Amino acid sequence: MTKKEIVKQISDKLQLPQIKTKEIVQLTFDAIVDTLVSDGRIELRNFGVFEVKRRKPRKARNPRTGDAVEVEAKNVVTFQPGKIMEEKVREAKKVVVPKRKTRKPAARPSALPAPSDALPPIEPMPSSGGEQALEPH
Repeated sequence: MTKKEIVKQISDKLQLPQIKTKEIVQLTFDAIVDTLVSDGRIELRNFGVFEVKRRKPRKARNPRTGDAVEVEAKNVVTFQPGKIMEEKVREAKKVVVPKRKTRKPAARPSALPAPSDALPPIEPMPSSGGEQALEPH
């Protein structure tokens, strides 16, 4: 669900204009973020607790190259769901588990030649002795 869908749902339920509802939803999100920055914690009864925690610096490994990498310390936001939310989700008959988004392959810039145009055709090697020459397919 997106913010736009939340706004539409609330707007329809309360019969408010979507523009006004969007402003209210955005102000609510802004208040949560501002409170996390200033206080480090916000507790929303029957919903859950958002809290800022500090992750320690650590050593990691680049999976592509295998090189060791230093990861700096950073602040992260954690969420602990409230009791009512936990119970409703646990007792739900059907919960849709979203699929992970996959990255789309990068588009090929049109300025670059196609791979078949970039390389010259493969010439067969002269055979010598008992070796076979490679021939293009």
